[in-house]
Amino acid sequence: MNNWFQVKATYEKKLENGMQKKVTESFLLDSLSFTEAETRAVEELRPYINGEFVIADIKRAKLSELFFNDNGDRFFKAKVCFITIDEKSGTEKKTVVQMLAQASSLREALQVVYKGMEGTLADYFIASLSETSIMDVFPYSEDEKKKVILV
Repeated sequence: MNNWFQVKATYEKKLENGMQKKVTESFLLDSLSFTEAETRAVEELRPYINGEFVIADIKRAKLSELFFNDNGDRFFKAKVCFITIDEKSGTEKKTVVQMLAQASSLREALQVVYKGMEGTLADYFIASLSETSIMDVFPYSEDEKKKVILV
């Protein structure tokens, strides 16, 4: 099981018009601890950021599943509710999990989540879907990316 950490990095970004602007961007990393998350963030971001940068914040991201789509340029968080029935009492129980889908639009993100959930035997529904500020995701290896290919 993956331990995902959301890392925020602050640095000077060169804009299209040539001006420099201080920005804070979020990234998602697979890591074992906060210390390793910071170390991996520095290693992963160094090739993409010119000049100095600061790791401004690190927090755990409670994600049960990530669905990657090569066509996507943004990340969307889906709140998915699984419905189970307690056999003893006969009542419905909802278990809420968070998932991340890579897509170009909200509609495509919804399709990515449904495609990624194909074959799931449990009853579920998507309670919400929203765009995140995450710029990129860095799993331990590219093999861990579960690619979703839309038809």
